[in-house]
Amino acid sequence: METREQTITYSDRVLDEATHPKNMRRMPDPDARGIVHGRCGDTMEIYLRLDGETIKEATFTTDGHESAIACGSMLTTLVRGRSMEAAGKISPEELMEALGGLPEAKHHCAKLTVNTFLEAIADRRAGERASGQATEKTEG
Repeated sequence: METREQTITYSDRVLDEATHPKNMRRMPDPDARGIVHGRCGDTMEIYLRLDGETIKEATFTTDGHESAIACGSMLTTLVRGRSMEAAGKISPEELMEALGGLPEAKHHCAKLTVNTFLEAIADRRAGERASGQATEKTEG
């Protein structure tokens, strides 16, 4: 049986964000945190520090590779300084556009990142930080 290795080509922006990620770290005592385990096997965590309804700082961690790292880096950069309401309207398509595109096989990374961010917003809205625990979600 013959196998062919598929070559994935990334934009320069994706490569830059993946090799020099911004905001890739855990945040101590965040105001909100979202954790999503993707169907692909990757886990994304997003942490938010807020000033009222404004996102003052956003960080992320992931066990994913280039695409997931690039998506986390770009999203946390895009949302800084925005209101939670405005930032919550960012779509996976907008995230991919900001990265100069993603190969079709990696679109799920943008969805995972946006879903994780929305979980962080939901964490804040639900007041789950009072218990010190964020809800973990698995994409389904």
